[in-house]
Amino acid sequence: MREVISIHVGQAGCQIGNSCWPLFSLEHGVLADGTLNPDLKVDENMTTFFHDTMSGRVVPRNIFIDLEDSVINEIRTGTYRSLYHPQYMITGKEDAANNYARGHYTVGKQIIEQVCNTIQKLAEQCDGLQGFLVFHSFGGGTGSGFTSLLMQRLAADYGKKCKLEFAVYPSPKISTAVVEPYNCVLSTSTTMTNSDCCFIMDNEATYDICSKNLQIGRPDYHHLNALVAQVVSSVTASLRFKGTMNVDLNEFQTNLVPYPRVHYPLVSYAPLL
Repeated sequence: MREVISIHVGQAGCQIGNSCWPLFSLEHGVLADGTLNPDLKVDENMTTFFHDTMSGRVVPRNIFIDLEDSVINEIRTGTYRSLYHPQYMITGKEDAANNYARGHYTVGKQIIEQVCNTIQKLAEQCDGLQGFLVFHSFGGGTGSGFTSLLMQRLAADYGKKCKLEFAVYPSPKISTAVVEPYNCVLSTSTTMTNSDCCFIMDNEATYDICSKNLQIGRPDYHHLNALVAQVVSSVTASLRFKGTMNVDLNEFQTNLVPYPRVHYPLVSYAPLL
């Protein structure tokens, strides 16, 4: 099979991942403890995103990375804690404090080797690795700074493998830090050269959909991530199930990218109900 490794970076990336994988598991008949639902027929294409263990369970081909441990600790103690492999959850000792430079040059440098070694272990479990899906935000310190550093390493170590990103773009109305525009500009610069295709999701638009279309009174990150997970599931469905179009990561680039540096398709989703 042609496997895909998912990399979740920073608070946004990890929380989106923790919303995506329960949905992927539901679609492929995988229970919360990693066992297969005996009432459902096993889909052979699920090995693109999951791999079998010696104990008979299935484990996602993913890695969670954050420079501080609060978000990943929530995943470690959450409902799907038995689904994820603890070895593929990497945390640092201090966060990037919404600072691109800390994520890229100082704090991020301390764990980049550990991250690259773990990705190599995941890659060695694959029969034919086709590429990576990287989930992150453009506004956070880890999501922008560390992701830029990681993309440079992935480009150097896995040059011909396809690298797709699902990125949350900041908006002025829903802003968690005043320096988000700076992080965004610096991160976009690296993304242009080291990424093959970057699917952009707008925080403000997602929030408006939850409040206006779905009639949610006070949407929080859980609601936003549930909507984003549904979109990611739909985009990656052609990779995870049999089909005729976009069955390979390279096809996304071929079909969606007009020029190599202009690879930022904006994700839209309809109907919502």
